[in-house]
Amino acid sequence: MQQIFNFIIKNSNRLLFLLLLGISLALTIQSHSYHKSRVISSANFLSGGVYEKINNVNEYLNLRTENDELVLENARLKSILFNLKDSTKAPAMDSLKGVKPADIIVSKVIRNEYSTHENYLTLNSGTKEGVKTDMGVINSLGIVGIIDNTSPNYSTVISILNMKSQINAKIKKSNHFGSLTWNGKSTGFVQLIDVPRLASIRKGDTIVTGGQSVIFPEGINIGTVDKIYIQEKTSFYVIDVKLFNDMTNLGHVYIIKSKDRDEVINLEKKEKEDE
Repeated sequence: MQQIFNFIIKNSNRLLFLLLLGISLALTIQSHSYHKSRVISSANFLSGGVYEKINNVNEYLNLRTENDELVLENARLKSILFNLKDSTKAPAMDSLKGVKPADIIVSKVIRNEYSTHENYLTLNSGTKEGVKTDMGVINSLGIVGIIDNTSPNYSTVISILNMKSQINAKIKKSNHFGSLTWNGKSTGFVQLIDVPRLASIRKGDTIVTGGQSVIFPEGINIGTVDKIYIQEKTSFYVIDVKLFNDMTNLGHVYIIKSKDRDEVINLEKKEKEDE
């Protein structure tokens, strides 16, 4: 205690100076708004910096708790997502010539291949909905492919981007027919082959389904003429057809039932047996 008194007595002049300086500064700050605002601003800056550091430390210490909460929340959201029925509605389908609304099965593509030479799609509709092999698959823009295999709840489709695919098609304005195939090069183009040289064709002409099979009704859009070649061996036209569809981006599709399919197939089969 004695040491404290000795320190005060020894440094009395300095302590008195500091006390008077503090009083003068306080009076100056109180009487001048500018000085007061600068002091408050500096104090806020210092306290804000301190609070920010403290908050960063607290956030770091609470990371594990927050991560655990996020994991639980993600698990809950995934559970809802996996058990949620698809609420996306299919776009309205225009009426097709010779096809009733009851003969159209609405489905959705759940797997889409387009990077190989033999591409297939998988749909979330099967025999329970009446899907059968060799049914045509289209969407609002044009043809997609043909049903290949079925199970109770799913079906696979031979895409038009499959080198094994052959579909009857024609030039809309002239009714000249050919076979729609794919050369395996571009996902945006297919080829119409075996078109007779008599056909009048121009770039931009529309290509549609020919209707000479029980798979697709006549007149469903496919694409437009982009380039025209002459096949050397046969002297027929080969046409590059730019698809209306983006085959790399497919959602809802329509499977077409053909009420005459079985009758036509049985009749053609009978004719072959009689020959």
